[in-house]
Amino acid sequence: MEKEIVVSKNIKGLIFDIDGTIADSMPVHFLVFQKVAKKYGVDYTKELFLELAGIPALETCEIVRKRYGKQWSAAEFAKEKEETYLNHMHQVRAVGPVMQIIEKYKGKLPMACGTGGDRYSASKVLDILGLDFLKDKMVCAEDVTHHKPHPETFLKAAELIDVAPENCLVFEDGALGIQAAVDGGMQVVDVTKYYQTTIGEDEGWTLSGE
Repeated sequence: MEKEIVVSKNIKGLIFDIDGTIADSMPVHFLVFQKVAKKYGVDYTKELFLELAGIPALETCEIVRKRYGKQWSAAEFAKEKEETYLNHMHQVRAVGPVMQIIEKYKGKLPMACGTGGDRYSASKVLDILGLDFLKDKMVCAEDVTHHKPHPETFLKAAELIDVAPENCLVFEDGALGIQAAVDGGMQVVDVTKYYQTTIGEDEGWTLSGE
């Protein structure tokens, strides 16, 4: 059951993660990781996926390579994963309670996005969901030196909308992102308390055309 998110009166700016927050894209990301990882000799479990959620693809693939003692190129794995995701990203769905916040405060409070994804993929997702206006205020993986759980992503997003960190409300779904927001001195909403996502074929998700 979806619940309504409340924004307190002291909030002057809104910052949104994208994957799993604005877009229910995590099931697609998981199935793509699982598909590509199988080719590389890795069983990409839900537990592993959730542990590494929010970390940029290349860094994720390097962690997986080392953990499983593989010799393949993390860059090649990440490239294939991202290309496969682009072919299936039309399957992403909007997260209702978060979209309601965006619609309610559009033009009333400044908004930005802070994502661990690359700019191209993040922009495509926003286009799919009809949120292209958010692309002008977006901090992506290539824009920062330190990724989540470091607060740099959200601090730069706050700068983009010219709002002090303590007056920003961050919307996140991942533990690393929530930590980044807290460490940045911001208020944060864990959106997983407001909607339910499903990850994996046994929960109704499959990659289209397969």
